[in-house]
Amino acid sequence: MSSDDQAFTGPETIPERNWPCLRQFCVFIENRVGSLHELMRSLERHDLRVIALSIDNSVDFAVVRLMVDSYERARELFHLGGYSVIESDIIGVELPDSSQPYLSVCTTLLQAEINIHYTYPLLYRRGGRGAIALFVDDIDRSLELLADKGHQIITENDLSEDDEYI
Repeated sequence: MSSDDQAFTGPETIPERNWPCLRQFCVFIENRVGSLHELMRSLERHDLRVIALSIDNSVDFAVVRLMVDSYERARELFHLGGYSVIESDIIGVELPDSSQPYLSVCTTLLQAEINIHYTYPLLYRRGGRGAIALFVDDIDRSLELLADKGHQIITENDLSEDDEYI
């Protein structure tokens, strides 16, 4: 196999829109007035709907974690805009219809000793239920456990088919 063959990623390895994870972008921006506005304007003027947004800042820079309804278009915009970006898979899960929806999700993962590094809400609703994003130690095992316990996993396709934006 030549080095050119090794560099090629075939279509069978590229996640499809029904891949059981969501694509999160961590965008590094300067911590200055207007930086977040500029980023949001870049996304929304190209008709990308921001599904989730979380900001972690320091004195000099901020890390904006976000998800949009079309990660392929966002990836292209970030590249063309010269942004420093890291992509990662993250789990999206509907909150169950119970009096303690967060506890239900967390307990499922705790029983397998899977650590939740961070979580944040998604601007997503289906059947009157909200949803959260989870970044965990073991995505594959977490997806399996959550599905086995009856939790509804959200795919990229689901992001464009929620009740609030049909």
